[in-house]
Amino acid sequence: MLDYIPIKLNMPVFALPSGLNVDFLQENLTHKDKKLSLLYVGGIGGVYDLKQFVKAVGNIPEVHLTICCRKDDWEREKTQYGILPLNVRIVHGTKEEVKKIAEENNLDISKANIVDPKTSEKYDEYVESFYELRKAKGMTVEEAKQKLLDPVFFGMMMVKKEEADGLVSGAAHSTADTLRPALQILKTKPGTKLVSTFNVMVVPNCEYGENGVFMFSDCALNPKPNSEELSEIAISTAESFKQIIGKEPRIAMLSYSTYGSAKSEDVSKVQEATKLAKEKVPELVLDGEMQLDAALVPIVGASKAPGSNVAGKANTIIFPDLNAGNIGYKLVERLAKAEAYGPVCQGMAKPVNDLSRGCKADDIVGVVAITAVQAAQN
Repeated sequence: MLDYIPIKLNMPVFALPSGLNVDFLQENLTHKDKKLSLLYVGGIGGVYDLKQFVKAVGNIPEVHLTICCRKDDWEREKTQYGILPLNVRIVHGTKEEVKKIAEENNLDISKANIVDPKTSEKYDEYVESFYELRKAKGMTVEEAKQKLLDPVFFGMMMVKKEEADGLVSGAAHSTADTLRPALQILKTKPGTKLVSTFNVMVVPNCEYGENGVFMFSDCALNPKPNSEELSEIAISTAESFKQIIGKEPRIAMLSYSTYGSAKSEDVSKVQEATKLAKEKVPELVLDGEMQLDAALVPIVGASKAPGSNVAGKANTIIFPDLNAGNIGYKLVERLAKAEAYGPVCQGMAKPVNDLSRGCKADDIVGVVAITAVQAAQN
């Protein structure tokens, strides 16, 4: 993981095991000065319940824990934590706090531009611009001021004003909290009928797809796309595959049926979406409806969908709805130990991409890299 962190660490770094407890920490403090600094960055509350962790750290004076979370999340949850131990502190990521943490941990962030909305010289300008954008929807100046204190809203204004080329969020924000400001401020790309998402999946030791590389869509945004929307998702994902992967997409429209082997409204929807996508962009290498094994495995594809130019060699997978897409990509990520980059948005006027709140450091790096590619070609 350290290979992906653009900072210099002048100290030993160890991964903490799952099920961390007080006994482990007490037995494994190996630094000569018996000190250990921990930094947690992310959500707090709900599934991110840190109370037992804080309690454990409080019993070991040699361990110091810094929790960096959103201020409004902490204000909502702090009564649950009571009086914090002296070796636990809460920060909310101001420029001064970030620099202080870096100094305390011997981290070199001299090349990082840290922007704090509250102290930025651009704050008033952005508030006025945001108000002008949203006043027809009932936005007041006071509401605009409050919204622009949120790093995601402020970041979207940076992208809008071309002071940033793209935005990555989601490690501590929900998908809705990332995409809502994007749609309000940046809006959609001209000619785009639907905003959707894709995930780049890199599966180790896999002979399918593009040497183990796939694009899955839509895994994060559109719950129940109709046939028209599904066709737009397929077309957008084909463009994204060319842009990001640099290869020709071979698009499989997934179903539990292959070439009419079953009949239902759900099957008919995918059949109609396939027809529409082919009519809109005839040059696409796209086929459906088909089951996943027919899409990926050559011998199965030849048996179930003879004559198909996609069956057995698909590298772009279009799921029939969000249930299938979200479950599908997480199954592949966890069971096949795949790298999953995304959800990445397509159809926005500027690159805006989301992360799972369960993301790892290299997931963040991967999505940032994809965002940079999108920005360079925007």
